[in-house]
Amino acid sequence: MSVERLKNFINGEWVEAKTDELVEIRNPARDTLLCHAPMSTRADVDAAVKAAQDAFHDWRNTPPVARARYLHRLVALMEEKFNELSVVQTTEHGKTIDESRGETRRGIEMVEVATGIPSLLQGYLLEDIAEGVDEYAIYQPLGVFCCIAPFNFPFMVPLWFLPYAIACGNTFVVKPSPRAPMSQVALFKLFDEIGLPPGVVNLVHGAREAAERLLDHPHIQGVTFVGTTQVGRQIYERCGETGKRVIAQCGAKNFIVIMPDAEVDKAMVSLMASFFGNTGQRCLSGANLLVIGDDGFYRRFVDRFVQAAASLKVGDGLDPTVQMGPLQNAAAKRRVLEIIERGVAEGARLTLDGRKLRLVGEVPETCFLNPTVFEDVIPGMAVAREEIFGPVASVLRVKDLDEAIGLINASPYGNASSIFTTNGKWARQFQHDVDPGNVGINVGIVAPMAFFPFGGRKDSFFGVLHGQGKEACRFFTDPKIVIERWF
Repeated sequence: MSVERLKNFINGEWVEAKTDELVEIRNPARDTLLCHAPMSTRADVDAAVKAAQDAFHDWRNTPPVARARYLHRLVALMEEKFNELSVVQTTEHGKTIDESRGETRRGIEMVEVATGIPSLLQGYLLEDIAEGVDEYAIYQPLGVFCCIAPFNFPFMVPLWFLPYAIACGNTFVVKPSPRAPMSQVALFKLFDEIGLPPGVVNLVHGAREAAERLLDHPHIQGVTFVGTTQVGRQIYERCGETGKRVIAQCGAKNFIVIMPDAEVDKAMVSLMASFFGNTGQRCLSGANLLVIGDDGFYRRFVDRFVQAAASLKVGDGLDPTVQMGPLQNAAAKRRVLEIIERGVAEGARLTLDGRKLRLVGEVPETCFLNPTVFEDVIPGMAVAREEIFGPVASVLRVKDLDEAIGLINASPYGNASSIFTTNGKWARQFQHDVDPGNVGINVGIVAPMAFFPFGGRKDSFFGVLHGQGKEACRFFTDPKIVIERWF
C-alpha cells in the first residue's frame, strides 16, 4: 500500500515540493508509518512568499469586516470537523484525545477573537492638537509574515498568530514542524474550503533549509516562532540583522509552589495535568515543585503526589481511558532517559521511576515513559536547571515563600510559575514579586485565553510584543500618524 506524500499549499493550490528528501511521520503510540513529509527547498519557500506578496495588495484593501467573514466561516468548519481535527493531533503527536480536543478548542478561540478585528484594529484621534489641526493614528498591515511552528501543539500554535495576521490584512506562510505536520494540513484543507483568495495563507513543509530561507527572505516582514531557547535566540539575532519583527516564545523551567495551607486534594488534578499533561512536552508544564512546610506536611503532600502520578494510565492517546500518551518520538524518549540518569548520578532520589513501564493495552514501548518523580533535588542539579520536556517532576524543599521566589527569579527562564495557597497575602506577594510572564494562583497550567497575550520573559521570550489578542494585532500592524489641517 502506498504511503501519502504531503503537499504544500501555495497560492490556493496543493502542490508537490521540489525535493526528493522525505521524512517519515510515525504514530508514536503504535510506531506505524502515517505519511511522508517533504523537506521543501528554497525554491518552494520562494514560491510561497511570492504568492503571499502578490496577494497582499488586494487583501489589505479588503475591508476588515469582509476579512472577518472568512474567519467566521472557518470557525463554523472547525466546529463541524472538531473531532476529526483532534484525532489527527493525537495520531501524529501522541497526546490524549482529551488533550487534543482542548487544543482544538483553544485554536477555535484564537480565530473567534480575531473575528473581532473591526474593533481590535481601530486607531485613535485627537481633535485640535493645535488650532484647526487634528491628529490621528491608523494601524496598517505590513505585508508577509510567517510562523516556524513546534511539534508539541501542532494544530494550535500557528493559530496564536495566523488569524490575527490575516485579519489585520497581512498574508501568511506557515512552516509546520517536520515532526508533526499533519495537523496543519488538516487546518489548511479548511482554509481551502472557505475560499480565501489565493496566496493569503500558504503552507510549506520543511526543516532547517526552509526555515532559514523564511528568516532571510527580503519580503518577509516578521517571524513568529515557538521552540527552544537556543533556536529562538538565533532567530531573534538573525532577524535583527535584517530588521524583521520577531515573536519568539521559547524554552521554560516552570516552578510550582505548594504552601503549607494549600488545599492538596483540590489541587492534585491540576498538578497532574501540569506536570504530566501532554507527556510534559509543554512550555507551560510544571517542572520544579517547591514544597514549603514541616516534615509532616511535606511527607503527606509528596506521598499523595507520587500516588496520583503512579496511578495515571499511560498508553495510546486514542484510548479514552488513557491519561498520558507517549513522547513524540524515540529520540525524545532517549533524551529524557539521559536526563533521568544524570539526576540519579547527581544524587537525586528517584521516588517514582517512569522507566518501569506500566502501559494500557498492547502498545510498543518505543516512545513510552511513565511519570517520574525525583526527591532530594537541589537547585544546582541538571534536573532542576534544564528544560526536560518530558514527564519528570523534581521536588525541592524550601523554608519559606521568600526562598521560593528567590529560586524562581534566579532561573534564566521566565515563562510560568504558580502558587497553591488559601492565603491572599502570600498570593499577592507571589504574583507581584516573581519574574515569569505567566503567573498562576491555584492554577497549574497558566495558559492565557486568546484575548490576553501569552506572556514570557528572560530566556523564555525574545521580542517586544507577544502572541494572541491585542498585542498580536499591534505586532502585525504599524501605526501611521496623520496630522491634518484644512484651510
